Amino acid sequence: MTGFALHLLRHGAPETPGLLMGRTDGVPTPEGIAACVAHAEDLGIELLIASDLHRSCAAGEAIGAALGVPLIIDPRWRELDFGDWDGKAASTINLDALGRFWSDPDANPPPGGEHWSALVARVSAAIADLAPVPTLIVTHGGAMRAALHALCGFDQRQLWAFDLPYAARLSLRAWPGEPASAQITGLYP
Repeated sequence: MTGFALHLLRHGAPETPGLLMGRTDGVPTPEGIAACVAHAEDLGIELLIASDLHRSCAAGEAIGAALGVPLIIDPRWRELDFGDWDGKAASTINLDALGRFWSDPDANPPPGGEHWSALVARVSAAIADLAPVPTLIVTHGGAMRAALHALCGFDQRQLWAFDLPYAARLSLRAWPGEPASAQITGLYP
C-alpha cells in the first residue's frame, strides 16, 4: 500500500504566549494566522482538519479560504488538558510538580488534567480515521508529539527534543493500517 502525505501544523502564535494552553483558548495573532497560511501553500492537500479550539480553527479557516479546501473540525486534535495548570504560566507552577510532569506526563499528569496516554489514544483514533489522501491538520504541540509517538514510536525523551514553535509544520509520509506508521519527511519551523 502506498503512503500519503500527512502534514501537522501547529497553530500560530496566540496574543498571550507562554501559557500552558490546553483547553484554555487564546486568540491567535494575525501574524500567527498568516504564518500558518504560508506553511500550507503548495502542499496539494485534499483534506483539511483543525482542532476545535479557536487558535487552530482560525488558522484552518484562513487556510481553507486560501486553498479552496473545506475545513473539518475534529476535537480529538486538541491540546493536552492541563487541568489546574491550564491557562497559567509555567513560572507560576510548582517546579518539582512541573518537572515530574515533563519527565513522565502519564504517571504525573497535571492536577485535574489529562493523562498523556489519553491524548495519545484520542490522536491515534483520529489518525486511524484519516482517508489516505494528502492531509493537513492544524493542531497543537502536544497533539503533534502524540502523533509522532503513535506513528513513529518515539519515546517521551525523544518527543521533547522536537522543537515545535508556533506555526511549525511537520511533514510525514503515513501508511494506514493497524498499526499506522509514518516516516518524517520534513520539519519547517
